[in-house]
Amino acid sequence: MALNSINPTQTKAWSKLKEHFEAIKDDHMKTWFKENPGRADEFTIQWDDFYVDFSKNRINSETMQLFKALAEEVKLKEAVSKYFEGDTINQTEARAVMHTALRAPENMEVLVDGVNVIPEIFKVKALMKNFSDAIINGTKKGFSNKTFTDVVNIGIGGSDLGPAMVVDSLAFYGNHLKPHFVSNVDGDHVNEVLKTLNPETTLFVIVSKTFTTQETLSNATTIRDWFLEHATQEDVAKHFVAVSTNTAKVEAFGIEPSNIFPMWDWVGGRFSLWSAVGLSISLAVGHDNFESLLEGAHKMDTHFREEEFETNIPTVLAFLSIWYNNFFEAESEAVIPYTQYLNQFATYLTTSHYGK
Repeated sequence: MALNSINPTQTKAWSKLKEHFEAIKDDHMKTWFKENPGRADEFTIQWDDFYVDFSKNRINSETMQLFKALAEEVKLKEAVSKYFEGDTINQTEARAVMHTALRAPENMEVLVDGVNVIPEIFKVKALMKNFSDAIINGTKKGFSNKTFTDVVNIGIGGSDLGPAMVVDSLAFYGNHLKPHFVSNVDGDHVNEVLKTLNPETTLFVIVSKTFTTQETLSNATTIRDWFLEHATQEDVAKHFVAVSTNTAKVEAFGIEPSNIFPMWDWVGGRFSLWSAVGLSISLAVGHDNFESLLEGAHKMDTHFREEEFETNIPTVLAFLSIWYNNFFEAESEAVIPYTQYLNQFATYLTTSHYGK
């Protein structure tokens, strides 16, 4: 079932928000703090390791109550439920949006088209763990019987930016494997990476849902040609793996069926890092740390799904964005990470991720 299409600007709550905006738009925040000594506590959410202080925004308690009324009028709770229950909420592609299932625990039941997808997800995660452990521990070796030292992720859009961002963010947990990411179809990018690699000790992960994405296949072919200058076609099977749904094309490329990690059409590009697209993450930081990442995301999923709107971190932040964009007509929003580990986070958030 698709979501109800309710135009928020046509609701009673929106009209009241417009009146409210006109009444407070010129008020000074310092006055609000003076009149309400408990303002900082009133507009702060503490949850798990998060401390979200939104008291320095141009809002008051009435603003938040009106946004709560707006959420109720547009049936946000119902929409969130449909989102988590596998309904067809992606109207342009007529499919479910179920990346939340990828980070759900094994004892949950998540239905997509009437089928519980959790067992299949955990089957793929087991493949990822076994493969990652074997590469990291050195039990799976290259064609010359040397252990792997480098991993190259070949993808574009969500098949590149998500894993690259997370690997960079979790560099503290990195192991001896050196990660590389190739996405630009410009030959200079791939050739600069290849200069630093030893074909005997490098693993290549090709990420393409359909295995037809031109940029990804162009780079993969260039890399395979380079590899074959030092090895045989038979050796491709030991050094190339794929994350894809198109088994036939992957096998035609020379990759063994056992080295194909499946994904599903209900995984959107920008959210795909939680799936087998995250294989490079699992390799770079170890599968246990990848699982910890998934568990943390599931905690936030649960918070978003169950917490009341006024103490719900994603919902409150969304309210603020709506407030500034639609009423103050602010056209820009800054995301400023204060740790070097998150230097790719803003790029990940602001770039369209449609690699397939």
